[in-house]
Amino acid sequence: MACLGRMPPILLLLILSVVGAGCRGRQHAHVLSNNDKDMVGSHTAGAETWKPLIDESVGRLLARSATTIHQASHTTIDVDCPVRTVCFVGVENKSSEEIGDFREQIYEHIDALVSQSDQYRMISRRYVEAAMVECRCRPEVLVLPEKQRQLQAALERVDQPFDYLLFATITSGTTTSNSDYQRDYLLTLELLDIHAGTSLKESANLRKGYHKSILGKLKHYDD
Repeated sequence: MACLGRMPPILLLLILSVVGAGCRGRQHAHVLSNNDKDMVGSHTAGAETWKPLIDESVGRLLARSATTIHQASHTTIDVDCPVRTVCFVGVENKSSEEIGDFREQIYEHIDALVSQSDQYRMISRRYVEAAMVECRCRPEVLVLPEKQRQLQAALERVDQPFDYLLFATITSGTTTSNSDYQRDYLLTLELLDIHAGTSLKESANLRKGYHKSILGKLKHYDD
């Protein structure tokens, strides 16, 4: 084993890969520390894509809504801003990819970040989903006042009235060059005031290149 320590790194890596090839079929795992980078998905978006998009879009939305609420407060005698109650109606995936179990992660991450703000109180997802089933509401029809009233009535029956609807939408655009392609991911958050009929919309985007070989990155992105 001592001789392995004196081998050039590339030769050692080659030996280990050959040995590893004989152990195919075995599953290996390790626990990541907070300092470890997220794995980059080779075919679709993963943690390295969704986490930055959520953090940026939520941060922008909260910063903008804080400014809007502060400015509106100067038009009234009472400048104290009450906590607004938010009904988060889900994550719509309009991208070209299936997002699988990341849909749940995206929902919970957005919900947790908005909940940390002193501007808003999030209604429990369990109440929201049960009410939407009762009203037979889908997120895309909740821009209609009639559907908003139905959802509001259902949630009021369990003492959960709301002031805002929160929508999250994922879209993507793909640029292809032979077997390589670039996908641009966009996460959009829209906060709809059901009383005033106005909305705030903020988004974040991230670009990711997919390549059949390591030369694809050099070809398309390195000068």
